[in-house]
Parts: sequence; C-alpha cells; structure tokens
Amino acid sequence: MAITPYLLYRDAGAALTWLAKAFGLRKSGNAYKGADGRVNHAAMKFGDADLMLGSPGPDFKNPKLLGQATQNLYVDVDDVDKHHAQAVKAGATIIEAPTDTFYGARRYGAEDPEGHRWYFAQTRKPARKAARRKAAAGAKKARRAGKRSRR
Repeated sequence: MAITPYLLYRDAGAALTWLAKAFGLRKSGNAYKGADGRVNHAAMKFGDADLMLGSPGPDFKNPKLLGQATQNLYVDVDDVDKHHAQAVKAGATIIEAPTDTFYGARRYGAEDPEGHRWYFAQTRKPARKAARRKAAAGAKKARRAGKRSRR
C-alpha cells in the first residue's frame, strides 16, 4: 500500500523541469496536455515513490499566492547535505538549513517556486540512544562486578 501525493501547480510543465533539476525527481510516463498546450497532469518518481501533479486551471491559487503553506512533504534521501547543495544550486528557497533532529534524522526544508514545502531527511542514530546504550552497558558491567565481589 502506498500514499501518493498529488500536488497542484499553476504551471505543471515548469514544475516538472524544476523538480527534476532541484530535487532529483524524474518524469514518469506521459505528461497530458490540455487544448491550450499546458500540462494538466503528469507523474514523477523519486526512487520507488510516485508523485503526481497537475494544473487545475486559471483560478487556482498555489501556496505562494495564498501566502501560507498548505502541506509539507517529507522525503527520505541518502545524503541530505549533497541533496541540499543540489537544491541551493537550482535556486530553491531554503526554509530550514540542514539540521540534526532530536529524533535521529538530519533534514533540511525547501520551498519550490510555487510555495510547496519539502523536507528532505537522512535517518541517523540519535545521540541520546547511543548515550543510553553506553550507560546501560556500564551499569550492567558494574552489577556484574558487584556480584563477583560479594562471593
């Protein structure tokens, strides 16, 4: 089972090009155009994950025009710093620099040209977990030492 995001863009054709350049998504299948020649529907892939996008028409207001975020996408990547550099080079608006989180991920946030928010993350072992394991191992060693000295 999968959840496939479907993002709406005023210019889905431009989004196809920009998302490939900045975030490394790749076109998947055909882009379907309306009578006006603009892309109405298309699909992209990131690894095995799918993303669909389309242009709903002239009255649509994207997050940038609304002046607020309407959703966040959270995407796993292998190397968040390398991915961040690619996004910066392509002109992405960075909303959060690469940061190590308390829950064990390194992530950064970016907005695409129409204001959709994307967070890219790389899973890491939380420092707190490693410290707890080390403390638990030390306590276990101390208990064993204490049992030996009582014999």
